[in-house]
Amino acid sequence: MSSLVSYQRKPEWLKKKLPSSPCFGRTKSFLENKHLNTVCEEARCPNRWECFSKGTATFLIMGPYCTRDCRFCSVKHKRPEPLRDDELYGILEFIQKMSLNYVVITSVTRDDLQDGGASHFAKAIRLIKQNCPNVGVEVLVPDFLGKVSSLKRVLEENPDVFNHNIETVKSLYKKVRPGADYNRSIGLLKKSKELCPNIPTKSGIIVGLGETKKELIDTFYDLSYAGVDILTIGQYLRPTKKHIPVSRYYHPDEFVELEKIGKKMGFKQVISGVFVRSSYNAYDAFINLK
Repeated sequence: MSSLVSYQRKPEWLKKKLPSSPCFGRTKSFLENKHLNTVCEEARCPNRWECFSKGTATFLIMGPYCTRDCRFCSVKHKRPEPLRDDELYGILEFIQKMSLNYVVITSVTRDDLQDGGASHFAKAIRLIKQNCPNVGVEVLVPDFLGKVSSLKRVLEENPDVFNHNIETVKSLYKKVRPGADYNRSIGLLKKSKELCPNIPTKSGIIVGLGETKKELIDTFYDLSYAGVDILTIGQYLRPTKKHIPVSRYYHPDEFVELEKIGKKMGFKQVISGVFVRSSYNAYDAFINLK
């Protein structure tokens, strides 16, 4: 893998053509009219134009404000809002309106709630499965402060994929993810597999924050040891000047190399690329497990 490089400008491979589709406007209007939050918008995902144009989105439940202030993420750190059941019914309506066959639901971190919002996740899964039994449901959850009771509350509703992102390597946690804990996140994924071995587990990492190749490989080993089935790897893109600068931009060939390394470690699926995010093309990763 090449040595660290600093770019004054983004390299050519980070230029992405924006798709045009009438579906983009319909998707965005529906989300706004129903006051639904998406991680696509709140986290400034580089794929949001593409996903909206396909009539898909990754829903962000429990409001737009997070109790933590991760230095790589543009989700706002502010006093969180009360939980809303109507957001779950809005998501259900969106699924039915767009005839989705798969949905990803994530959330802000809610350390202010006793169960970290696990009951709200469980309610969302149950509502969708009761009304749309053929729709796959993937949940991308926070760490619940490591509470096994919260983890069990989500798993007992039998999501089709249980996702929790490791985000970065262990040495960068204090700098990148204050309030989070590397071992706690690994432990959550491991415990999920122990409790429900038939539910696929998934985790994502973003590169370009200052990690070394050895640290990346060590993280892959930790995730593999925890029983993670699906690994996603993508490039960190600085949301604003207030966030951590990009240490370097990985070349597309390096993502191919990382994918090969991950596959050799035994992950069932490795999705690696410049614009890859944890929920990007999530349905494809899910069906390819079968």
